[in-house]
Amino acid sequence: MVSIRPLLLLRTRRAPASLFLVAAKPDRPLIPSMPPPDPSQEAAGGPFPGDLAVAGAYPTAEEGFEHGLVVLAMGSPYWLVPDDAGFRLLVEPQALEAVRGELACFDRESIGWPPRPIAEDPLRRFELSTPLLWALVLMAAYCAQGLLPGRLEDAGALDAQAVFDRGEWWRLGTALFLHADLGHLISNMLSGIFAFSAVLSTIGRRRGWLLLALASVTGNLAIAALNYPGPYRSLGASTAIFAALGLLTGRAIRAVQWDGRPHRWQAVFAPLAAGITLLGLFGAGGLHIDVGAHATGFAAGLIWGFAGGTPNQAAASAQERLH
Repeated sequence: MVSIRPLLLLRTRRAPASLFLVAAKPDRPLIPSMPPPDPSQEAAGGPFPGDLAVAGAYPTAEEGFEHGLVVLAMGSPYWLVPDDAGFRLLVEPQALEAVRGELACFDRESIGWPPRPIAEDPLRRFELSTPLLWALVLMAAYCAQGLLPGRLEDAGALDAQAVFDRGEWWRLGTALFLHADLGHLISNMLSGIFAFSAVLSTIGRRRGWLLLALASVTGNLAIAALNYPGPYRSLGASTAIFAALGLLTGRAIRAVQWDGRPHRWQAVFAPLAAGITLLGLFGAGGLHIDVGAHATGFAAGLIWGFAGGTPNQAAASAQERLH
């Protein structure tokens, strides 16, 4: 490993155009700092001091120093010369061609780097009260099912023929509050509390519940339409739970899409793959599992989450800068 000893010569008030000698090769004596050029000569566009060649010009010292590090990594010294337009990066003439090639490569690879963090909305309090209220409503509906055996299921379960032939559109919503047995109820309650809390804490209470309702009803409508005109009946809140998962996935894709970094669409596959993986792990299996309703709920949530996700201020500003 080659060690490089950095040396920084600060400017003085009397030498406004003095040179910043940053580093030297370890296998040769340190090159003494050159005398500052005549300001009048520089202003008139005179030659550079010595036989140094210009490898680049940068508006700030920080940017010039960053590119100078590339030159140091090549084992060559560099000088950063301030002028009226900013700073010029000077190198030895024999290294000029190689340095320019490396700097061009560095500039290409630095596009969009460092990546902007996906700014989140202002931190919201973890939302748990309304999901717990929703769980109490499910328990009340299940108790009512016990008091009126079969009647609520006949009137409120999702039935494709009843929806499209008889116009009983309320079934798209009421089916979400009915359950086949106690195990079905408990599993959906526990899953729903966590899934809905995540949605509401991320998107907000009002917008979150609105998108949950729209995605759940859309998912039920889609699965009913896919099975119509054949006989199809289902009930349970699992469509809403997977709609919540789709909302979170769609919103994450929306956030990536609004980010200003290059090749941002490649990052879309990360949240999408995560959502599809969770759908496969928890949305399939079992004799009486309605996989189709889970899939349509997730798809509806994905669409509504993307369409209903609003870009935050930082992401919107980045998008405006691109245009």
